[in-house]
Amino acid sequence: MSDANMVIAGAGKAGARAVVGLREHGWTGPIILVGEEALAPYDRPPLSKSAISEEAEPEPVYLLDEEMLKSLDATWRSNAAATRINREVKTITLANGEVIAYQKLLIATGAKPRKLSIAGAERAIMLRDFSDTLRLRREFTPGRHVAIIGGGFIGLELASTARKRGCEVAVIEMQPRVLMRGVPQVISDVVASRHQEAGVHLFTGVSIDRIDSDAVVLADGQRVRAEIVIAGIGAAPEITLGKDAGLAIENGIAVDSYLRTSDPDIYASGDCCSFPHPVFGGQRMRLEAWRSAQDQAAVAAENMVGGNRVYDAIPWFWSDQYELTLQIAGMPSEGTQTVTRIVKDGAFIVFHLNGDGVLVGASGIGPGNTIARDVRLSEMLIAKRAAPDPAALADITVQLKALLKG
Repeated sequence: MSDANMVIAGAGKAGARAVVGLREHGWTGPIILVGEEALAPYDRPPLSKSAISEEAEPEPVYLLDEEMLKSLDATWRSNAAATRINREVKTITLANGEVIAYQKLLIATGAKPRKLSIAGAERAIMLRDFSDTLRLRREFTPGRHVAIIGGGFIGLELASTARKRGCEVAVIEMQPRVLMRGVPQVISDVVASRHQEAGVHLFTGVSIDRIDSDAVVLADGQRVRAEIVIAGIGAAPEITLGKDAGLAIENGIAVDSYLRTSDPDIYASGDCCSFPHPVFGGQRMRLEAWRSAQDQAAVAAENMVGGNRVYDAIPWFWSDQYELTLQIAGMPSEGTQTVTRIVKDGAFIVFHLNGDGVLVGASGIGPGNTIARDVRLSEMLIAKRAAPDPAALADITVQLKALLKG
């Protein structure tokens, strides 16, 4: 059993990117990628969107298929989740009993959907993997009544997809509005209006008593018809592997600026870990986003082979609903002042400034790619810790690129 292995526990976006990153940075020794699913690493954003809505039978969008893994000279263990880390002898044990030694270990176990804790919760479907998508695709047939519990991004994306499939859709959200924690109200209102225009019934500021065989029953006794119930109430970091090994835990597996855990030979990246962000005063945060998983894995892989790179990428997230694309850069929650820029075709961006006038976030929405360029420039301004003139941010005749140069 070789102890010169680079081992990656978790075969999602972060795990796949780490395999590539290790080779990019000169690692020539063995790489072992461990995953709990039968499928090779695949992309997850399509699972709530095109994989359900498109007419053609979906196929996984592979990040690394078996040929790619072979070309990278990486060993892939499928159907074999890592269950235990022995830090003293530097081994991990898999669900099938196999024990693998490591030189460095990356934990990239992601997050898992939170479960409902109400009567009838066993009826609720949760979306995490490709098999869940195939099930929803079968369930989403014209005329069927779908109740989605949770008005966050996943819930609303699935609402949009279900409407495209001809379902009757209701979204039930306990908060006063949808996307309460994700975007400012002005964007939330646009999203809510678009869903209502599409025929989605929104129930906000309500609580649920139970789930019956044919309905979701609200606390006030109102029955929301539901042949299909979906739980979309967020996700929890998958920390079991790290916690059982005695690693530091703080809203996920705690890592430092270099993505090292409290054990210097173990790293973590993606949805399962929290880290201090240098652009936001070292504030510890955990991100559930495709690009964050990718960027963190790239940094972790470099550092696993001797690098000394700090992870400082600006958070970025997107969501597609109907013809609208929503994008968020930075940490809008850190802002105390907002400035709105009207772009075109109904598209706009809300800039978030902190008490010192520093740009800390940007939230935009519009059809297609109308906001993409400006959000990207906003990321660069945030990374620069720029404090642009609010009037210039609002003025569409002032190019953001010019503010960046300034």
